Amino acid sequence: MVLLSGKLGFVLAYTGLVQAWSSFTVPHTPGRDDTPALLAALPKFVANSTILFKEGITYNILTPITFPVLNNVEVVVEGNLTYPSDIPTIQAIVGSSTFSGSWFTFTGGNNVTLRGSTNDKWGWVDGHGQAWWDAQQQINRPHGWAFSKINNGVIRDMKIWKPIGWNFATSGSNNLHAFNNKIVAVSDTGSFPFNTRHISPSDTSPYLRNSYCEGGHGLSIGSLGKGGSVADVQNVLFTVGSCQKNTLYGARFKSWTGGNGLARNITWKNIAFDGVPFPIYVTQNYWDQGVGPKPNTTSANNTHIQDFLFQSFVGVVKEFVSETVPAYFVPGATGKEVAIFDLYPDTAVNVVAKDILATTETGSPVAVMCNSTTISTDVGFKCWNGPFIRTRAGI
Repeated sequence: MVLLSGKLGFVLAYTGLVQAWSSFTVPHTPGRDDTPALLAALPKFVANSTILFKEGITYNILTPITFPVLNNVEVVVEGNLTYPSDIPTIQAIVGSSTFSGSWFTFTGGNNVTLRGSTNDKWGWVDGHGQAWWDAQQQINRPHGWAFSKINNGVIRDMKIWKPIGWNFATSGSNNLHAFNNKIVAVSDTGSFPFNTRHISPSDTSPYLRNSYCEGGHGLSIGSLGKGGSVADVQNVLFTVGSCQKNTLYGARFKSWTGGNGLARNITWKNIAFDGVPFPIYVTQNYWDQGVGPKPNTTSANNTHIQDFLFQSFVGVVKEFVSETVPAYFVPGATGKEVAIFDLYPDTAVNVVAKDILATTETGSPVAVMCNSTTISTDVGFKCWNGPFIRTRAGI
């Protein structure tokens, strides 16, 4: 009898756990903003819940969504989501004092998953970025998804179509896995999709794999250290079949002169690229080229970088002229560089490019840019402005 009671108690407890999980399908009203209905319901689904954008529906996300702190929650994007299509509407929202910075904001939590769809026709987030690119409009642009302050988070199977600008940022998160995500930032008119980078981790232990990015700015970290701020980015891994097609950069790290802190143990590995002007690019001397010339600084500070590895990069470097790629992105580049290490003296240790196999569109040998006075360790190639010559660390 005691044994039976114990089993019955276990069954009842298990049943209670099953019943504790909730599901919510986001409602849709044709021609109306679907954000208010979701925001009204969110307080009931902040824990042990699935929030579903249903397949077969195109949701109008005409105003931003800010999720409260979530625990054990999965947000599933199986339907399509669309931003407003007109620029002034978005600019007015972004310019308001209440705007969070991103169109979709996760403010924190534990065990949070953002999951898209494996159906090629559904699960797309349409930013209507073409109009912004054509107008060269960079005022009051929203970031896409802020996946912030999440412990044990997952971003998977998400698909972004023509983003206005930045896609995913993960500030303050820990133990994040992002995989099987797809970004398409391809212009129909030849205009440049400015700042459409794939993902910008600025946290601890993110793991990013199996991503596809066409157009945009590639797999980026930074910028760090702006205004002397302290950076702490460690144990980041981009790996396993990430593909960059016609992006501006393949793998990129950037930090501002005068910053503080540390970026350490960061790896980009198994990256295929095609038609990419700058496959590997590291700069510790970043400034906003769109604002003006490089500022003069006497600061001895900089964000230190240590244990960076770029391994198994294979692909084709896009040979460019200034009309096709704005020259200010990398001053002095010739259009043949597979790797550019723009380092700050006495702040970079063990930055290595290894197992690099690349050619240019015309079959020309690839080149590198690197100042040997800025780093004393072997970077995997001869550190100079000239042809790519592999060294011991690069084998």
